[in-house]
Amino acid sequence: MNAMSALKQYQNVNTQAQASDATPHRLIQMLMEGGLSRLAQARGAVERGQTALKGELIGKAIGIVGGLRAGLNLEQGGEVASNLDSLYEYMMARLVHANVNNEVEPLEEVAGLLRNIKSGWDAISQ
Repeated sequence: MNAMSALKQYQNVNTQAQASDATPHRLIQMLMEGGLSRLAQARGAVERGQTALKGELIGKAIGIVGGLRAGLNLEQGGEVASNLDSLYEYMMARLVHANVNNEVEPLEEVAGLLRNIKSGWDAISQ
């Protein structure tokens, strides 16, 4: 994982947490937490018909998933990193679909996938 890439992306989504003191492991957790938060907010915006806000929040979620993807080390990560890369690419495509079609279901799907990845990441001992 490229910790600096993750840190930069995390700061780009305008969070309040102190990312500068976090370990690389914690940075990834923070990215995932931020992604889940943006997805929940985007769902609410879709349900309330707030199109501009929905687009902004989905854009931030795409940026977070992109940051997670950019942080992968495909050379050292082997098959796991390769599978995550493909999954992150799929998640970003689903988010674009949700935005264009104003649909909640792809947001829920991506949130479920991100929760699964996060639960595995959280189980990793630092």
